[in-house]
Amino acid sequence: MPELQPHILIVEDEPSQRAVLAYNLESEGFRISEAEDGDVALLLVAEEAPDLVVLDWMLPGVSGIEVCRQIKSRPETRDVPVIMLSARSEEVDRVRGLETGADDYVVKPYSITELMARVKGQLRRTRPASLGQMLSFEGIALDSETHRVRRDGYNVKLGPTEFRLLATFLERPGRVWSREQLLDRVWGRDVYVDTRTVDVHIGRLRKALRAHGGDDPLRTVRGAGYALG
Repeated sequence: MPELQPHILIVEDEPSQRAVLAYNLESEGFRISEAEDGDVALLLVAEEAPDLVVLDWMLPGVSGIEVCRQIKSRPETRDVPVIMLSARSEEVDRVRGLETGADDYVVKPYSITELMARVKGQLRRTRPASLGQMLSFEGIALDSETHRVRRDGYNVKLGPTEFRLLATFLERPGRVWSREQLLDRVWGRDVYVDTRTVDVHIGRLRKALRAHGGDDPLRTVRGAGYALG
């Protein structure tokens, strides 16, 4: 089963540059998908929304600008950070990229060290647990480095799956996650698990969080899924 590793999509038509990006990102512990053009990128995003996209501007077929526009126009992917790579260094190009929705803009040739820092900076905002940050919400605190959870000062004992579920909820309090989305995030797309399994683990998480009293922090949204708060 997956850990809390973020999933990054690399969209780059130059095989050598794509290989360098993949090597360095995998070395940092990220899960990688690759696309050589805009059409493939949009298909991969539709199949499984990544946690971040590293996107080249100049692509055959559908341009990077259009890929970014489509990612940001869809409700299910609009919050996915996009770091755009481009040889265009003029201010007007940078502004155009950012106005299309890109969260960051890196001019080629770039430093891999700087790019890795920018990737982590974006993920620190959207996937803080994956980078070892403490998460907290209304008395619940999760330490992803020590794998410890506390609620209102009491230790909470969780299995690995329940821990990943709670981390997912804590990263986006209030967001409603469908069973399918939780399966993808917590179990992984390559693992076949019945959606009813999600309900079982949600039940275990609820029981653990209420072991020392307190209200149920998890909300069931009929026909939609589950949310924290």
